[in-house]
Amino acid sequence: MRVHTLLLAVVTGLWALPATADWTDARCEIYPKGEDRAEQTLPCTFSQRQGYVTITREDGVVHELAPSGEAVGNFRDQAGRPVYRQSGLGDQGLIFRFPDESLYIYWDRGPTTTAAADNPTWPFSTADYDATTLLRCRALTAEAFGQCPAGILRMDDGQASIVVQSPAGEQFTINFMTGYVNATNRSVEASRDGDTWTVVIDGQEVYEVPLAAIEGG
Repeated sequence: MRVHTLLLAVVTGLWALPATADWTDARCEIYPKGEDRAEQTLPCTFSQRQGYVTITREDGVVHELAPSGEAVGNFRDQAGRPVYRQSGLGDQGLIFRFPDESLYIYWDRGPTTTAAADNPTWPFSTADYDATTLLRCRALTAEAFGQCPAGILRMDDGQASIVVQSPAGEQFTINFMTGYVNATNRSVEASRDGDTWTVVIDGQEVYEVPLAAIEGG
């Protein structure tokens, strides 16, 4: 019940003021300021009571956030620093922007960090997908490519749905179907050059998908 109560408040944006604190287990990803790759991923707990938020990380760091001003989503931490809450993860979680880092909180705790270290394509594995891979990815304005993990579900006639985890930690699906390419809840521009598809998502992110990933070897 505690998880359902909290998620309902988060997803609807109501942020009700319960008489007792609501809390849930979560997964925290820490991004240093200006970086697009998580420095650390670890279990954490999230709680809120009467607008006050407590985030307790497994590494011993605790963030105590108090509402600041009248604007929704503005806080001060225990050191008096400004912190801003964002909803860019949709129903998957929340983002808190600190002066020196961003904290992404996911309601799905996912595998342990040990599992992530053992599997370079975490959180995807062949237990759930036909294949997994690391796709070349970057922000549209960036010059250098990074790597984004992906899980591949193949279909007949050289078609596939590829679930990608973006550099920001969001998961979405790119569908490579006969005659078209689309993605869940996102705009897509796709072009093929030889054996590689280049997919631009929402005019902001670029992914390169080899044809072999779609069709298999």
